Order: sequence, then C-alpha cells, then structure tokens
Amino acid sequence: MPENAKRPSAAQTAYAVTKELILSGELPGGTLISEGEIAERVQVSRTPVREAFLRLESEELLALHPKRGAVVVPVPPGEAADVLELRLALERSAAERIARTGLPGEHDQRMRDLLARQRELAAAGDVGRYAEADEAFHRSIVEASGNRLAARFYATLGDRQRRMSISALRLRPERLPLLTGEHETLLDHLRAGDATAFGRALHAHLTATHGDLH
Repeated sequence: MPENAKRPSAAQTAYAVTKELILSGELPGGTLISEGEIAERVQVSRTPVREAFLRLESEELLALHPKRGAVVVPVPPGEAADVLELRLALERSAAERIARTGLPGEHDQRMRDLLARQRELAAAGDVGRYAEADEAFHRSIVEASGNRLAARFYATLGDRQRRMSISALRLRPERLPLLTGEHETLLDHLRAGDATAFGRALHAHLTATHGDLH
C-alpha cells in the first residue's frame, strides 16, 4: 500500500465485513449476531462494530435489539417484487435506447467478458461470485444505454439484487449454466437492436430465476 494511501478505519472494516457476510448469505435473514462476534472476527473493539451496526441498520440490513444484539433483516417479499419491477423497467428502457443508437463496442466487449467469467463460475458452482457477475452484467446493459441517471439509480439496487440472486440460486445451483445462456440471448437481442425480443427474454429470465413477477 502506498505510504499516502488512507487505510480503512476499524468501523469501515467492521462494516465491510459484516455487510459481505449478509449479502453473501453466510448470515441469512433472521440470524442473531452480536457486536462481540464481529469484533472478534475483525480483531477490533466493540465501539467501531457498534458504529458499523448502526450504519447497516440505516441500510435496512440489520435490526438492532438493545442487550441482545442485531438480527439480519430478511428480504421482504414486497421488496423483492419492487426490485424486479424496477429492473424490468430500467433494462427494457435501456434496450429501447440501444435499439435506436446501437450497442457501443466497449460495452459489448464488457458484457462478453462477463459472460466468459460467468461460464467459469458456473462450472465451478460458485454461487456467490456468480451473483456478483450477474449483477455486473445487468448493470452493464443500463450503462450501455448512455443514460447516466438511469445507470446511477440502477447501481443503488446492486446490494439487494445480489442478495436476492444468491438466495434464489443457492436453492437451484444447477441453473447457473442456464442463466449464462439466457444472458447470451439478451446480449444477442441488444446487438440485433430488437428491444421487443429483449423485453420478452428479460421477463422470462427473471421469472425463471426469481419466480412469478406478478
């Protein structure tokens, strides 16, 4: 690390570690955790862990219970439906703009690279990292449209999207190769400038992964 590089504070480290445990599914919804457990894992005092827990509570990932600890907040069913509805709207809108303007070469290559990464992770059965690559692929679709406001908003869904994907795919890891094939189809429709076919394929893709969108 360069001498002038700023090291993360103890609170930032506790926050990052705890959040990763939640998003990765290692701490499932409903799990009770204590400041002491995280302090021991991160090798810090309880004070920065308390600060990290407060931050995670503000992000609705933890529910704090004085003298008991914190409970990992499960993904509410209504929230999952809301996230999927927003994703459909943003990605369909992005496909319509791409159909008008064309798919930029650098974004096409970015998505090709992500597909190659997904094939490797699917073969390894690595659900956690696959969910990260899945989120990056779908985010790349919105970024490729050139709508910066839409891309910034879509990025805010990333944590929820990743957590939902891990929950769904851990139950059906055999879907990983199928998911990659569906992503390839989505990219083919973008290249062809067929926003209608993209929208149909996207709806089928999300329905197959996350259940009935209605």
